[in-house]
Amino acid sequence: MSASTTPPVRRQMERLASEGIDVVRVTYPDLIGTERARDVLLEHLPAACDHGLAFCRAVYHTSPQGDTVPVSGGLDAGMPDIRVTPDLGTLTALPWEPGVATCLGDVTDPATGLPASESPRDLLRAVLDRCREHGLRPVVGPELEYFLCDAAPDSTQGWRRYSDAEGAVYTAGLRADGDNHLLRTLRHLRGLNIGVSSGNHEFDGSQFEINLTHSDAMDAADRAFRFKAAVKELARKEGRLATFMAKPFNDAGGSGFHLHLSCLDDDGGNAFAETAAPYGLSATARHALAGVLAHAPALTALANPTVNSYKRFGPDSLAPWLIDWGLDNRSAMVRIPPERGSGTRFELRLGDASANPYLLIAGTVAAALLGVLAGAEPPAPLEGYGYDAAKAAVLPMSLPAALDELEADTALTEVLGKDFTASYLTYKRDEVARFHRHVTDWEFTEYAYHL
Repeated sequence: MSASTTPPVRRQMERLASEGIDVVRVTYPDLIGTERARDVLLEHLPAACDHGLAFCRAVYHTSPQGDTVPVSGGLDAGMPDIRVTPDLGTLTALPWEPGVATCLGDVTDPATGLPASESPRDLLRAVLDRCREHGLRPVVGPELEYFLCDAAPDSTQGWRRYSDAEGAVYTAGLRADGDNHLLRTLRHLRGLNIGVSSGNHEFDGSQFEINLTHSDAMDAADRAFRFKAAVKELARKEGRLATFMAKPFNDAGGSGFHLHLSCLDDDGGNAFAETAAPYGLSATARHALAGVLAHAPALTALANPTVNSYKRFGPDSLAPWLIDWGLDNRSAMVRIPPERGSGTRFELRLGDASANPYLLIAGTVAAALLGVLAGAEPPAPLEGYGYDAAKAAVLPMSLPAALDELEADTALTEVLGKDFTASYLTYKRDEVARFHRHVTDWEFTEYAYHL
């Protein structure tokens, strides 16, 4: 039976047509978490469901500047196809684009019928399958920050911050948002049905944070991916730039991607909660925490995935650069919020906003699972204000160092998959090499006149 005669597909087409929708945008994340997509006319949706949409596999190996990185399976194999099949369970209308609905796509290798090894969504799916084998179902709540910019054609970068308001942290309304960007964006995102709950202006001028609800880890990753794509698209419609770059400005802080993580057990209860246990954390929670701490150096390569990411680190930056944890302590890499019982969880504050949601969640969950299987206990929690290198080990402070840690952490890479790890390391090391060949504005300013 073809998709065109399958009742679920036919019902979806009838529903979309009744809503005035005649195009379905099928999207999927590339290796760095940006959106790749194709618009499909509604009458051709059954064929897309039957046969999939063909894309060149080298899209996973393409840099933000359009260079194709020589990752195994791409250029060396003649740039073969991947097949992307619409996941109609994720269909939703685009509130700001009349006549268009969007859905995620499942990516397979046509030669094998198996998921493509570079597919971030399938990597997370495989990690979650490992968790289920051990009776754990991770629940994640993502928190993301970004900067909003206006066009500035006469400037070097071509963009300037939308607002220079200072001291407006944790505010809403016109005080730091003269054009009501946040309010308008929240209302559009509510219509996208991705679990947006609230938002506010953040620490620096033009920086915003929008919160998403907690849900099953895969759903949370899907929603975070769609959230980032939507915020950028909404800004483009206004001639603006919304950037999730880790640290876009020298005179401002960075943007974080914090993860709240808990696990449900086979009975649907919070596996991290145990009132009588130390700190109110069950053995499962403490072991998971110990796993994240133990694998933090390697996890940094996924949580802080760009050369720019490490300019967010450093003393008094309010970004974690030491491997530590604390009870309701925002200066620690892992914070345990004060809620207990069903609300017991930990908050990983390591990630920056440029991280691919699927890879950040997959890496965090894999590290937590390894901790549970090892049965290790975490060290004592941080007391007081952190950022003291005498009290805790320092994370990798550059992308090359983080990539070396990822490669060396064979326990973590076994869970993530050898093929994925090899592709990711090759892609990212090419990024580092290209950066080192590039002459920056800083170098010219520092050296040209005097040397």
